[in-house]
Amino acid sequence: MTRVGRSDLDIFPLVLGGNTFGWTSDEAGSWAVLDAFVEQGGNAIDSADGYSSWAPGNSGGESETIIGSWMAERGNRDQVVIGTKVSRHPDFLGLAPDTIRAGADASLKRLQTDYIDLYFAHRDDPTVPLVDTVAAFEELRATGKIRNVAVSNYSGERISEWISIARSNGWPLPVAVQPHYNLVHRQPFESEIAPILHADGLVATPYFALASGFLTGKYRVPADVEAATRADMVGPFFSDDGLVVVDALARVAQEHDSAIATVALAWLTSRPGVVAPIASARTPDQLPDLMRSADLRLTADDIAALDEASAPFAA
Repeated sequence: MTRVGRSDLDIFPLVLGGNTFGWTSDEAGSWAVLDAFVEQGGNAIDSADGYSSWAPGNSGGESETIIGSWMAERGNRDQVVIGTKVSRHPDFLGLAPDTIRAGADASLKRLQTDYIDLYFAHRDDPTVPLVDTVAAFEELRATGKIRNVAVSNYSGERISEWISIARSNGWPLPVAVQPHYNLVHRQPFESEIAPILHADGLVATPYFALASGFLTGKYRVPADVEAATRADMVGPFFSDDGLVVVDALARVAQEHDSAIATVALAWLTSRPGVVAPIASARTPDQLPDLMRSADLRLTADDIAALDEASAPFAA
């Protein structure tokens, strides 16, 4: 287990992404993945109020609803760490204080719990004074509805501003950020956000850790992408430079008798400030390769080779 920054949360060094629940996995399939995840040692689950409003027939909150019904059935709320986000549900868009309060209450109801371990501002809302957003999150924390504050998809400048507001008011700082970060998308995390984490004691739980599946090695030619269920999500990562990274991952994976995805996640956990990447599994049989990343220790030469292969994405 690893500690989430200055919080009192200890998590397995891989977070299970809940974006597939109620979308590519129905309730029964999602429960199977959740059961397998905890059986293999996992305990941290990531969701959002907007998951998965984009799917036909969905209205938002489906992921939280499935996680909530699973926890209620298993009676394991105190054994798992739940992270969810506010601002993207169709009924609770943005980060105005009243929206945050209402969104949090709706999430709590769907999750069938009276507290959220990690509550993220999902996406910056420049139409609302940041001090108002920070104050609303602190209100939720002070009343016990959330245990820890976190932010997702914020620029380094805005994270620093949030920290400054919290400090000036004597409020606890955010404990985590959730950035888009992987071997084929290294900026702006490395240049803008990682230095802030180091300076202020925050940690990162990166999403798109496997670049929508591109970093599993499944997509080697354009036809592979065209045939993908989520071609629109994989496509942006597919490039000549990206394939160089996949080839480097394959070489390191062969040396460790490991899957390519395992190595891609292990590289992330080796990065300064990263406490646990987020990865999703549509079925239980996809989990073992993800979970093994917690135990894979890459050598300095491995990391150097992957850094070199992905250098175009660090520029």
